[in-house]
Amino acid sequence: MTENSPVPALATGENFLLDDRIRGVPPGTFGLDSSLVASERWHPADGCMSLPVLTLDEEAFIANRDLFLRYAREQGAMIAPHAKTPMAPDLARSLVEAGAWGTTVADVRQAAVMLRAGLTRLIIANQVGGSGGANRLAALVGGWPDVEPFVFADSTAAVNALAEAWRANARLPPLRVLVELGAGRAGARTTGEAEAIADAVDAAGGRLLIAGVATYEGAAAQPDPGRTEEVISALLAMTADMFLRLRARVGGAAPLIVTAGGSVFFDKVVAGLSPAVSRDGNATLVLRSGAIFFHDHGVYDRSLGALDARNGFAVGDVSVSARNSFRPALRLWAEVLSRPEPGLVICGMGMRDVSFDQGFPMVLAVFRAGKPLSVPPTRAEVFKLNDQHAFLTITPGDDIAVGDIIEFGISHPCTCLDRHRVIFGVDAAGHVRHAFPTYFG
Repeated sequence: MTENSPVPALATGENFLLDDRIRGVPPGTFGLDSSLVASERWHPADGCMSLPVLTLDEEAFIANRDLFLRYAREQGAMIAPHAKTPMAPDLARSLVEAGAWGTTVADVRQAAVMLRAGLTRLIIANQVGGSGGANRLAALVGGWPDVEPFVFADSTAAVNALAEAWRANARLPPLRVLVELGAGRAGARTTGEAEAIADAVDAAGGRLLIAGVATYEGAAAQPDPGRTEEVISALLAMTADMFLRLRARVGGAAPLIVTAGGSVFFDKVVAGLSPAVSRDGNATLVLRSGAIFFHDHGVYDRSLGALDARNGFAVGDVSVSARNSFRPALRLWAEVLSRPEPGLVICGMGMRDVSFDQGFPMVLAVFRAGKPLSVPPTRAEVFKLNDQHAFLTITPGDDIAVGDIIEFGISHPCTCLDRHRVIFGVDAAGHVRHAFPTYFG
C-alpha cells in the first residue's frame, strides 16, 4: 500500500445465519442472513437486543488499525496481528488488507481457521509440541499448498519432531523455523541453547529452514517496573545478538525475520531490535500486537499510560500520547435487573459474559428508553461478579432504575472476546452494522 492509497473499511467475508440462540440477537429471530443485519437497525440500548451483548465500535477499531500501522511503518517495522485476541477471521482479514504483513496464531487449529478465511502467511507464535503436534501441522500444511507458515522452536526436541514429520511427508516444502528466545514463558534461556536449536534445524537435511528469531517480551514483565526494564532489555539484547548469529550462519542472501510480541512494550521492541534489522538489508522486524486494535478502558489504558511516561510513542517524528491516541473499541451492554438496596444495583452480566482477570468492567453510561440519562451516576462501580450477575455500588441518590441499560467499558479484550460467538460491529450512532463470527473452538 502506498501512503495515499485508500484503506479498506470493515466488511464481512462470511455470511451465516443469526438466530436467537446467539447473545444479542432479539428473541423470535430465526435464520437471519448476517449480511442483512444492518437493515434491522438494532441498537444495544433500546431494549430490542438480547442482553448482555458485546459490541465493537467500528470507527474506533479502524482508527486504531490505521494509527498502529502508521506507527509501525514509520519505525521500519511490519505487523502480523495476533488473531487469538478476537478469533474473528473478518477482522484479521481487514488488518491484512489494510497493510499488515501477515497473521499470528497460537496453534494449529487457529491456523486452520485463518487459512479457511484466505489468510496464508501465518506465524504460529507458540510451541507446536512433540510428534503429535508436528504431525498435525504437517497434515494442515499438506492440505493448503499456498500456506506460508513460520513456526517457533525453543528446544532440539521440538526441532527433531518437526524434522521427523517433514521427512515423512516428502512432498511438503521446507518448513520455516524461528528460534525462540524467552523469559517468563517458553523460549530458550541462553544463547548456547539457541545455537543448539539452530544446529538441529541445519541437521534436518533441508526439510527445515532457519527463518529468523522470535521472542515475546510481555511474559518478561515483573511486578517492579525497574526490574521489568532490566529483564526486557536483556531479552531483546539477546534476541538481537542471536539474529546476528543466525545471519552469519545462513549468509546474506537468505531473508530473515525478527519478531516480538509488541504488546504494551512495542516501543522497547523497536528500540531494541530495529537497529540490527535495519542494518541488515534483508531482514524484517515483525510485531505481533493484537489487542492494541481493540484497546480498552482498563489494563491496556493503564499500560499505555506507562508507555507515555517513558515517551515511547511517536507519529510523524512527534512524540504523542498513546493513551489519548488509541480508542477503546469494545463495549458490554447489560440491563439493570434489581435495585434491592439504595446503594446496590444488580445487572444481568457476569463472569460468563465479560473479562475480569485484569479488572472489572467500568460504567460508561446509563440509558433509559434508548436515551442516555442527562445526569449519569456519580460513582457507580462494579465490585463483584457471579456467573450471570454484576454487583454495582452506587450513591443512594443516583437515578438508576430496573430496566435501565448500562454501557460498560471492559478491561482485557482477549478474555472478553472469547466469551462471545458473534461480535456486533456498530456505527457511530451505536446501530449494528455487521456481525463478525468468532472461532474460539
